[in-house]
Amino acid sequence: MSPLLLLRACHPLPALAVTAFGALLAAGMGHSPAGIAAVAGTVGLSQLSVGWANDAIDAARDAAVGRTDKPLAGDPAGRRTVAVAAAVATGGTVAACLAWGWPSGAWFLAALVSAHLYNHPLKATPVSIVPYLVSFACLVEFVSTARPGAPAAPGWLVAAAALLAGAAHLLNAVPDLADDAATGVHGLPHRLGARGSLLAASGLLLAATLTLLAAARPPLWAGLAALATTAGLIVTGWYAAPRTAFRALLAAAAVDLVLLVLSGAL
Repeated sequence: MSPLLLLRACHPLPALAVTAFGALLAAGMGHSPAGIAAVAGTVGLSQLSVGWANDAIDAARDAAVGRTDKPLAGDPAGRRTVAVAAAVATGGTVAACLAWGWPSGAWFLAALVSAHLYNHPLKATPVSIVPYLVSFACLVEFVSTARPGAPAAPGWLVAAAALLAGAAHLLNAVPDLADDAATGVHGLPHRLGARGSLLAASGLLLAATLTLLAAARPPLWAGLAALATTAGLIVTGWYAAPRTAFRALLAAAAVDLVLLVLSGAL
């Protein structure tokens, strides 16, 4: 397997997005440049671990439905390479957790275990959303407690991160519902269906926005602008065709993500 295909197998865009989120949140919470780099490195390593494991586990299902976006669907011989890479990245992440110590390392280890439990076996169950809620809540706690002598993150910030992650799970699954169902994956989004998942994601995004605005109390103009933007995108999601709704709700999630990162500095 070529290095490029190995990179593609780690789900590079989501991995980069989560890593950037961790780094930006660390910056907002007052970490030093070295601390921000350490947080980003730990989060990035964990994303390699989870992404590669996901593709290795799903290789047969992806090949069965001809997923052109999954390298292992067209290169089944590379499954061992990806599985070994996942194991190495997992070992590195666990070592990083030990290096961070208590309690930040424990928080991140919990996030890692939760994410792998999504890959197997929870992805195909009605509680598929739970690992997303747990992992992102633990990620926020990790970033907060990783500062020497820093307290745990405020509950409202943890709750908002979990709500945003739940919405991300529902939105991320929508484009692949048919392929997943054809190979026996029946997680929460598959049981809700495309429209139900979009509506549920709308509710979670609105709840995240209201939580952040109520607790962080940004300047009035900023709060009103964020609320109006999120509400407008959600309403679009309610009435638009599924593809347009999906994009509108992704944009609403981006607004909430910015709010979440900025709230970490408040």
